[in-house]
Amino acid sequence: MNICVFLSAADLDERYTRPAREFAELLGKGGHTLVWGGSDVGLMKVVADGVAAAGGKLVGISVEFLHTKARAAADEMVVAKDLAERKALLLGRSDAVVIMVGGTGTLDEATEILELKKHGLTDKPVVLLNTDGFYDGLKQQFQRMEAEGFLPVPLTDLVFFAEDGVGALAFLEESAGIR
Repeated sequence: MNICVFLSAADLDERYTRPAREFAELLGKGGHTLVWGGSDVGLMKVVADGVAAAGGKLVGISVEFLHTKARAAADEMVVAKDLAERKALLLGRSDAVVIMVGGTGTLDEATEILELKKHGLTDKPVVLLNTDGFYDGLKQQFQRMEAEGFLPVPLTDLVFFAEDGVGALAFLEESAGIR
């Protein structure tokens, strides 16, 4: 599968990098392709390194204003003109989406894919990888949105919340009929 991963390019604590590295290793060993923001810094680098070391393929989608941080050793690197084009290319090149820890850019990417799913414009499986409880508050907010009628479809139709990489990948592979 081509798995798009939305995540931070920041240098983060081991409590985030260790699970990210473990998930990346699972992707690579499973023969999956990482489709990601293309950066060779921070958590993006950790995941790309892990996938590559485990034998997976790397497809980066960078953006013009960040092209100097793009990974030179990717199997393929595309440079988009802006963030909107980058998101479209990331989603267009992927079979599934995993949302890992990140800041406002990651949150923007996450809400866009969920909005597309809500309107039936994509049926790609989406996993929110809740490393170290990072997204507990967001999960609670989504549950409130559902309970109070803001979501026209069940939350479980939009996103799967996984507590670890094993659960995330198992859900994706099951969704694709691999397991």
